Amino acid sequence: MSVDLSRVKDSLRGEQYIATDEIATVMFLAEQLGKPVLAEGPAGVGKTELAKAWAKISTKPLIRLQCYEGLDESKALYEWEYAKQMLYTQLLRDKLSQLLADAGTLTEAADRLANEEDVFFSDRFLLARPLLKAITSDEPVVLLIDEIDRADAEFEAFLLEVLSDFQVSVPEIGTIAAKHQPVVLLTSNNTRELSEALKRRCLYLFIDYPSMETEINIVRMRVPQLNAKLAQQAVEVVQSLRTMDLKKSPSVSETIDWARALVMLNADSLDRAMLENTLTVLLKHESDVQKARRALTSSRSQPLDRDNRDPRSQRRRLGGEWNN
Repeated sequence: MSVDLSRVKDSLRGEQYIATDEIATVMFLAEQLGKPVLAEGPAGVGKTELAKAWAKISTKPLIRLQCYEGLDESKALYEWEYAKQMLYTQLLRDKLSQLLADAGTLTEAADRLANEEDVFFSDRFLLARPLLKAITSDEPVVLLIDEIDRADAEFEAFLLEVLSDFQVSVPEIGTIAAKHQPVVLLTSNNTRELSEALKRRCLYLFIDYPSMETEINIVRMRVPQLNAKLAQQAVEVVQSLRTMDLKKSPSVSETIDWARALVMLNADSLDRAMLENTLTVLLKHESDVQKARRALTSSRSQPLDRDNRDPRSQRRRLGGEWNN
């Protein structure tokens, strides 16, 4: 019997995430096969939101590791709480004479000290970071390793043990295996090429900018206060901007921000003044803003919201004349 992917999609939609058949399929298989998912695509298309939504529909806690340049094991896996260790050293010093008072030989005294030294590197002084928290959790979790492409190749190599065997090695303690295998989602904005070894361990998912219809649905779902006509106009403008040669195309999250801004400004139509005054909600580089404004200036002077304009021709005008 084939899996009813519509249930997966409906569940995600219930958490305000509109998933394609491919997204639903890959996430279902990841859960069933115990494989990590590597989700690549432009920034702001919903990769991180997918992990959040999946955690909610599967009723699992979300543990997030935000990657950045220079991230190492101590920040991702664990650290030793040196302040507590120093406090224990002071306590041991105060109890030393009592501890060794009845030791019969030097060897016996040395053994007693060695037993106490082992406590310095025990769980009580171990400060768990996201990876270790996910491995040692008493309940199944969703582990989000966000923007793995920002981390160094060395850290990427370190992750291989976690993704292959779902265990980590702490030299002072030994190997710690996962109590429950987490659902792992890695995201990448394609700022660098990831290793074949990492990709081989994952199910691959590419999340691109949504289609016009899907993005309109996202805006209507996330910003229900925005009227249907204005939601369509806003998405048409965003989709047109993405056809331009910009440093950074507007993401889906920025489309949602813009829709919310239009609501805050009590806009009931998208005229030229409103568009010019709110462009910086969508575009985050001055050169992109100026390019868009020049394209807007070169277009015809009719307002964008004429009731008698067919939406398809409006989209053609935005997509065509703005690129001149």
